[in-house]
Amino acid sequence: MIIKQNRGRQWLDWQRRMGVVAQVAGMGACLWLLVTLFFGEMGLLRYVAMRNYSGQLERDLSALRTETASLRKDIVRLQQDPAKLEQLARERLGYVRKGETVYQLNSDAVDTQERRSKP
Repeated sequence: MIIKQNRGRQWLDWQRRMGVVAQVAGMGACLWLLVTLFFGEMGLLRYVAMRNYSGQLERDLSALRTETASLRKDIVRLQQDPAKLEQLARERLGYVRKGETVYQLNSDAVDTQERRSKP
């Protein structure tokens, strides 16, 4: 049978101090982990911001895909439909057919005439 020797009061005080130190260190580590979880470089706040940004990028990508599909349809129409090509040439380039008369109104001239006609 082994008989333990009484270690004395100093040993018990030292053991209690180490227990308190371990508790304080544990609480400090938990506090540090909690702060890092929320405010760290890759914390929850950053995660939420990145998730919102990702959603915005997804919406932008969807809009761009829709616009791309529309533009591809326009390309096919322009390649296959001469009437559409003529319409665009008339609208954007100002082309006219032989025998047509074109009337152009300047907005400045119209504004000036309206001012003169008002008493």
